[in-house]
Amino acid sequence: MFTRLLLGTLAAFFFSLPAAAAAQLPDFTELVEKQGPAVVNISTTQSVRNPLLPQVPNLQEDDPFYEFFRRFIPQPGPREFQSQSLGSGFIISQDGYILTNAHVVETAEEITVKLTDKREFKAKVIGADRRTDVALIKIDATNLPAVRFGDLTRLKVGEWVLAIGSPFGFENTVTAGIVSAKGRSLPQENYVPFIQTDVAVNPGNSGGPLFNLRGEVVGINSQIYSRTGGFMGLSFAIPIDVANDIAQQLRTVGKVSRGRIGVVIQPVTKELADGFGLPRAQGALVNSVEKGGPADKAGVEAGDVILRFDGKPVNSSEDLPRIVGATKPGSKASMQVWRNKQSRETHVVVAEMQDDRAARQARRGGGKPPAAAPSQYGLALAELNETQRGELKISGGVLVENAQGAATRAGIRRGDVILAVNNQDVKSVEQFNQMMGQFEKGRIVALLVRRGANSLYIPFRVDGN
Repeated sequence: MFTRLLLGTLAAFFFSLPAAAAAQLPDFTELVEKQGPAVVNISTTQSVRNPLLPQVPNLQEDDPFYEFFRRFIPQPGPREFQSQSLGSGFIISQDGYILTNAHVVETAEEITVKLTDKREFKAKVIGADRRTDVALIKIDATNLPAVRFGDLTRLKVGEWVLAIGSPFGFENTVTAGIVSAKGRSLPQENYVPFIQTDVAVNPGNSGGPLFNLRGEVVGINSQIYSRTGGFMGLSFAIPIDVANDIAQQLRTVGKVSRGRIGVVIQPVTKELADGFGLPRAQGALVNSVEKGGPADKAGVEAGDVILRFDGKPVNSSEDLPRIVGATKPGSKASMQVWRNKQSRETHVVVAEMQDDRAARQARRGGGKPPAAAPSQYGLALAELNETQRGELKISGGVLVENAQGAATRAGIRRGDVILAVNNQDVKSVEQFNQMMGQFEKGRIVALLVRRGANSLYIPFRVDGN
């Protein structure tokens, strides 16, 4: 009797699980009904030149070769053809301002916006910013439904989010998922702390909104990670606070202003943190400073680690470009740097980043040095002559003629110039060996290396051979 009662209780419990679980899942219907009309379909048209047209001579009909080319050479089609593409967007004001991705509209000659009520409008581009992939466009209409913006500080990893867009041209498609991560950095994307989700996003979703359960836009769907071209569970959205700031600048002044301080940075690894005496791997390591630039005037030096900027923590090197870029040019910002195993404060006047900065690159002439046999520490070193130092605009350093073993594993290459060891300048090969001899075996030191026009710090483990 007891066994039957127990089995009946367990069966009732397990059969009730699906219903209980279903009751906990969010209901998106009301959100879609209220916010869906503010999402638009964007189609663009642009002229594309055909690079594969056959080169057929312009012959008269009485020419003996005319019939040959007519019969055996394909007749050329139009040298230009119209290409069409699709994307998404969302209305942010009742008078027709729309946010979307820059890559959706930047090459378009004609933009058509289609609303959920089937009305269509021609749109004009107010402005587009490639660095954040945000564009603001405008249609001539009034009393339009508009979205509400969410508070990004309240967005949590693991909460439900929903995307509306036109994947592969299927208008007003709704997909849902959760926030997988916040502040995600992507290669070649220095100014956007992406929201990562597992919401199904495909070509055509670009520029569409990402909603939270309160019906507020928290991001613009922008990119996916895929090896097939289709959705694979990793999608990325531009935070709405970043997008709104860009939109306001485009609307008021027609361009985006960003701050710069004139430094080249690299990540702080655990090995480099140990070498610099940092309690943990954090901040942005300065490996070179633009001469006469804002950071140079503020006293920043190569080897400094920037820990805070304008009151905001720099937890990793990816944080600094975003924080500096968002700082108003001309403003004075505080900066906390780590130097010689202690923290210090300084202030820098932020300059404005130019859209088209001239590329600056210094090349060392004279050809490659002859290979030499590596000796101590896996390095074969040579002195630099005055001509080489003058071309590199340096006063010291030693040339790496060959590298193997520990040096190769650390990333040192033939042709590098070692400028400093733990921020102590290197003037000669003899001095370098003396400095390295002071460290116990197994100690990690930070070598400042000049490579081409750039400098970088390389963590190097001293092994004595």
